[in-house]
Amino acid sequence: MTEKIVAIADSVTVGELATTLNLPVTTLIGELFKNGIAATINQRLDFETASIIVEELGLEVTLKKKEATVGHTRVEHTLSERAVPRPPIVAVMGHVDHGKTSLLDAILGNKTAAGEAGGITQHISAYQTRHNERMITLLDTPGHEAFAALRQHGAVLTDVVIIVVAADDGVKPQTVEAIRFARSANAKIVVAINKIDKDTANPQLVKTQLASEHGLNPEEWGGDTVMVEVSAKTGQNLDKLLDMVLLVADMEDLRADEDVPAEGLVIEAHMETGRGAVVGLLVEHGQLKPAYYLVAGTAYGRVRTMSDFRGQTMKMAGPSTPVNVTGFKELPQFGDSFRLAKNEKEARHLAQAARLEQEKMAASTNVTSSDILKMMSQQHDAESFNVLVKADVQGSLTSVIDSLKLIDTGGLVDLHVIGSGVGNISENDIHLAVGENTVIYGFNVDLPPAVKRLAAREHVEVRLYRVIYELLDNARQSMEALLAPEVVETEVGQLRVKGVFRTVREEVIAGGEMMTGKVYKGLLARLKRGDEHIAEVEVSSVQRQHQEAKEVFEGEMCGLSLKTTRKVVVEEGDTLEFFTRELVKKTL
Repeated sequence: MTEKIVAIADSVTVGELATTLNLPVTTLIGELFKNGIAATINQRLDFETASIIVEELGLEVTLKKKEATVGHTRVEHTLSERAVPRPPIVAVMGHVDHGKTSLLDAILGNKTAAGEAGGITQHISAYQTRHNERMITLLDTPGHEAFAALRQHGAVLTDVVIIVVAADDGVKPQTVEAIRFARSANAKIVVAINKIDKDTANPQLVKTQLASEHGLNPEEWGGDTVMVEVSAKTGQNLDKLLDMVLLVADMEDLRADEDVPAEGLVIEAHMETGRGAVVGLLVEHGQLKPAYYLVAGTAYGRVRTMSDFRGQTMKMAGPSTPVNVTGFKELPQFGDSFRLAKNEKEARHLAQAARLEQEKMAASTNVTSSDILKMMSQQHDAESFNVLVKADVQGSLTSVIDSLKLIDTGGLVDLHVIGSGVGNISENDIHLAVGENTVIYGFNVDLPPAVKRLAAREHVEVRLYRVIYELLDNARQSMEALLAPEVVETEVGQLRVKGVFRTVREEVIAGGEMMTGKVYKGLLARLKRGDEHIAEVEVSSVQRQHQEAKEVFEGEMCGLSLKTTRKVVVEEGDTLEFFTRELVKKTL
């Protein structure tokens, strides 16, 4: 059955949701009650709670958010007859260590990854390069699992996805994730088979994997996927790769309007000493110039300076152009749409309207996802892992939080993000974490000495990372540590008692025939008389033909010394079921 997609607002009443889903309202109220929430027909649920309830009911429905109606909301732009060709926006993706950032370095002619911890891109960055007198906009996406944030806005941001696959390593999990992203974003795919300069390179194997397992058939095999064998190290075929990107983009006839008010998306935001809020924007239509008033979500400001990714001053940014601006009063959120305002009064009004709308939605939502998750966790005894996340820039913060939420715990651990923000870890963060058994994760930020002393005094654990996947691995390990070990018993063999030779308080000596499996010293055994469980004993020694034996197998006779904690009576005809018992650490 095809899953139905239903659009709802950020918050809905129980009655509205029931009508939308074509369900009796009593069904929804009953499901909420089962999860510990006594709701009425007029009680409001936030979007996440509604999604949880739909999932709990097992409905073939996927909920999506309706676009809000406030002034800052993104409106789909309709191209005019005067629309002009624009540069393609290209996302570069691939598995960790397959060389996607190195490929960008080679294309751009600078060492982008030099300042990246572990040589892996830590936040989304946007660049532009000129090839054959044409511009190409490149998005370098976070490594490992952290392009969750980009996926949300991928259909808006990306025209072409270059999927980088190492010729000596083949298709890996993040390769598959990149393919899924490109398809969900309806972006065209170009495969760059990198590291062909290596002796162990096998580009034909990569092509076979992509064709047979993922439906990406190379053009030379009669398919429609462009695949280029390249080397970021030697520069081999990089021009050919860019030629193919432009060719694929030309087939899409990418256009934008220049003579309209500028609009686009926020792709980065962070604070800098002496500059204030530095915001990375991607212009989609119109032309952005200094002194323009901008509104992005609940933030607004007047463009004070504009610069490209190299820090060079810009006087104008047109369609598909990434630009860093200063002048915002506060940091906008990654993925926010930006638009122009006539003056500061209008900009402030639009930002305030957006903030009021947010506050109104929050205030009117009686039941939140945290409420229902808390009730659900109490019912299935899930462990809780509370985190507070601080990052250097807004894009990184969004990526880290979204990636943390993607960690599959199988319902065994509930991860709660109790707070987040951009900038160094502060005393307020420590105070917020106190008493909540919360771990503070800092990504590309510092822990000032005074704050470090406060954290030690309040017994708050602060963990700092420079590499995203190391942070995620630590979070996964921390959640695994919360899980109680599982007792695992393994059946080993069975013996039928033929005789009992001596019984004392803590020892029984008996003999019999092995019916199945084997027996050896150290095994545990259940003593059974028919279906009745008599006692549990331990095998302290095994003898065969009056000689100490290491193991005795099925069909053989043997004598056993059984250790007990109390006096146990063993009778002829009883059964001993041998087994091992061990504690196995649960994993996610």
